[in-house]
Amino acid sequence: MKPFLTLCLLAFAIISFAQNRPKQPVPVILDTDIGPDYDDVGAIAVLHALADRGEARPLAVISSNKHELVVPTIDVLNTYFGRPDLPTGVPKGPGVTDGAWQKWPEMLVATYPHTIRSSADAPDAVTTYRRVLARQPNGSVTIVTIGFLTNMADLLDSKPDQYSRLNGRDLVKQKVKELVSMAGLFPEGREFNVFKDSVASEKAFANWPTPIIFSGFEIGKQVKTGPRLVADQMLQSPVKDVFARCMPMTKDDNNGRMSWDQTAVLVAIRGAEPYYGLKRGRYIAKGGNNGWQDDPNGTHYYLTDKMPVAQVTEEIEALMMHQPKNRKKVN
Repeated sequence: MKPFLTLCLLAFAIISFAQNRPKQPVPVILDTDIGPDYDDVGAIAVLHALADRGEARPLAVISSNKHELVVPTIDVLNTYFGRPDLPTGVPKGPGVTDGAWQKWPEMLVATYPHTIRSSADAPDAVTTYRRVLARQPNGSVTIVTIGFLTNMADLLDSKPDQYSRLNGRDLVKQKVKELVSMAGLFPEGREFNVFKDSVASEKAFANWPTPIIFSGFEIGKQVKTGPRLVADQMLQSPVKDVFARCMPMTKDDNNGRMSWDQTAVLVAIRGAEPYYGLKRGRYIAKGGNNGWQDDPNGTHYYLTDKMPVAQVTEEIEALMMHQPKNRKKVN
């Protein structure tokens, strides 16, 4: 065989191997305010479903909400999905305390196994972040926020400690690949996660040293999940229980709950393509509101529609219906 032909075949084999090689699981930290809304429950289900498929490696699920039942609720879901030992945390300084008016967290903690009885029993969120990030390879971690930006601002402000000699911003810059955030309304508007702790939001987005992808209010508003989940008579899960309880309580949820948080988790793990396009530029803070400036060199991006909404909805709801192997039934 001629040397040139041999080299071509070798190059083709290397390219084919690289293309067909299984992707490594995405190391993910999920930051959630789980409680004011129940799409967070679906988002945690999506995280665990993709982890069970080998697409994600959850590193921690951390609360940005100081309500006493938020961390116990996280514990219920992590335990149900077979990961009871995932690190968690909660803000110990100023922050938002918000419960769920439908009282579904109370239902979950009364029904399903968990060990953390109150959010006050959880460690400081920033301590958990620093401990987890310090142990990861450089530039490897994706953080996805589906709640208030309290922890992100506090992490940036953190000082060197026993886990790392770096300050918070430098630790993030060294360890984090990107931040995916369910926040904002694009190109401009007012969105709940941003304005509930607007000071933290402005600080976090202005000073974050890695790329940020925003899944805006307008994206998740179109994706309504829950009907298939609730209608499945064979399914027993805390996710189903929450949607079955809450959907009938609000007329707007008759056809499913808007799925803001699930879109952020999906993109954090699988990437924007083929679901969404990306608009590049710069997020502009306006108190509790946001604006946008196009910039070809910007490090901020927001999702734009691409895949038909019905198809995105079907994929997300299928992941929400995932059940872990060898789960124990609740009596």
